[in-house]
Amino acid sequence: MGQYYKIIFLAEDGKYMRAFIDPSMYRSGSKLVEHAYTDDPCVHAAEYLLSPKGMFYMSRIVWAGDYAKKEESGVTLYSVASEIEDKMVHIDKKTDCRFILNHTKRVYIDKLRLKKIHPLPLLVSEGNGLGGGDYFGKNAYLCGTWARDMISLDDQPGDYEEFFVNFDDE
Repeated sequence: MGQYYKIIFLAEDGKYMRAFIDPSMYRSGSKLVEHAYTDDPCVHAAEYLLSPKGMFYMSRIVWAGDYAKKEESGVTLYSVASEIEDKMVHIDKKTDCRFILNHTKRVYIDKLRLKKIHPLPLLVSEGNGLGGGDYFGKNAYLCGTWARDMISLDDQPGDYEEFFVNFDDE
């Protein structure tokens, strides 16, 4: 069976959902490998919301799969988002910020080095590898290593160290 994902913006403590994006609202596929691309509109929306102009600048984020590990409450973030429609965000904007910053790990990704696959959905995913439509390609072991970290998009990388990852099989 295929695993479906929603993009969850968490409160600072990482426990409470502030809002979420449903890829299907952007006519994107709900499986991770159906929308984890540099030109995907739901990825653009997530980037914009994490930019200085967005309402979730420097937020904890997770691409939550419906097969992911359950929270302490006994439910998945995906199932909570599916039941709380009033927290859904839909925005058709795109940011021109060049850098993805992980403030928790103090590293950045230069978007000018990206090819086809966008690393953010894979790095912050929870549940990858548990269903069809998940990412099993090059560097799959890195999937989820940024989940729930404090992320933003910015014009400058600050004093962080560059993190280069290539998920493309080319």
